[in-house]
Amino acid sequence: MKLLIDQSPDNEEVEITIKCGMIDPGLEKLIEQIRLYSFSITAKKEGRTYPISLSDIYYFESIDNRTFLYAEHEVYECGLRLYELEQQLTKTDFARVSKSCILNVRMLKSVRALLNGKMEAELENGEKVIINRHYVEKLKRKLGLAGGEKDV
Repeated sequence: MKLLIDQSPDNEEVEITIKCGMIDPGLEKLIEQIRLYSFSITAKKEGRTYPISLSDIYYFESIDNRTFLYAEHEVYECGLRLYELEQQLTKTDFARVSKSCILNVRMLKSVRALLNGKMEAELENGEKVIINRHYVEKLKRKLGLAGGEKDV
């Protein structure tokens, strides 16, 4: 693999071109990371609007028909519904973990099994999120653990 970087004040924006024969799983992961880096969500806090990079978001949660996004130490309100976010984030590291929550799996520190097939995810910032049993297999697939009993 070659990596070419053309740094110049004449370049007005970052442009990434990938030339390849076939897209393998490793390249697919790289493409997902580029998408995650370059995509942001507009959110509000205290009457101000902010663009929040996907890489800074720990999870999205829906409460009383309002959607919130959680960063390391901040909470913002997002104008999108969870189903809209889920559609936009299909090829990223975000996974639906309950009816009311979409989690950034890059922020997972650990998971542990609970009763009734549920799991508890501990995030890098110490927060804990419950993974509903209906979403456990989907999360395992997202993590590349489908079919196995590996620890995360």
